[in-house]
Amino acid sequence: MRIAAAGATLDGDIAVPHGAHGVVVFAHGSGSGRHSPRNRYVARELQNAGLATVLVDLLTAEEERADAVTGSFRFDIDLLARRLTALTDWVPEPLAGLPIGLFGASTGAAAALVAAAERPDAVRTVVSRGGRPDLAGDHLRAVRAPTLLIVGGRDQPVIELNRAAMPMLTAETRLEIVPRATHLFAEPGALDQVARLAADWFSRHLTSKEGAVVRE
Repeated sequence: MRIAAAGATLDGDIAVPHGAHGVVVFAHGSGSGRHSPRNRYVARELQNAGLATVLVDLLTAEEERADAVTGSFRFDIDLLARRLTALTDWVPEPLAGLPIGLFGASTGAAAALVAAAERPDAVRTVVSRGGRPDLAGDHLRAVRAPTLLIVGGRDQPVIELNRAAMPMLTAETRLEIVPRATHLFAEPGALDQVARLAADWFSRHLTSKEGAVVRE
């Protein structure tokens, strides 16, 4: 689909499994997009767990070309968060009424946390993969959504950044460290653990109070 969000038209892929009980919007960062094999793998596992997924390029094609040279857009947390917040406001049929979770990777995790702070009634929970929650700054104190932080055991600088951000998150927060994994979780079995942790967390927190499910 092509989606209008915060002054831009973004390309996105939406998958809705039968009987979906929640929807997870992905926030890519650090030069990645909706075609990221890591996020698409996680998305498939979430779909198997009964969750709809929305993978959207938060940058336009022109912005992606500029970012490939300068790297500036991927760290523009305000821009990424504005667009992600707009996506949480845009809920197409047949997803209307389903609880929303956000899955953020790298700098996209900061955008996810800012969006959660901006939309506390809409965003039910957040999962960060190798994320930079520190880049969300003071927005962290306004996050009311339970948050799972997943970091590779060999990604020591990011582990420390996540630990430093945790005291600012006042809702339920958990840090999961995947042993022997590096920043991209490229090691055998590492991404499987990420997907399993994310699916369990989302399944627990994305249970609609209204009981809404997608049946067709």
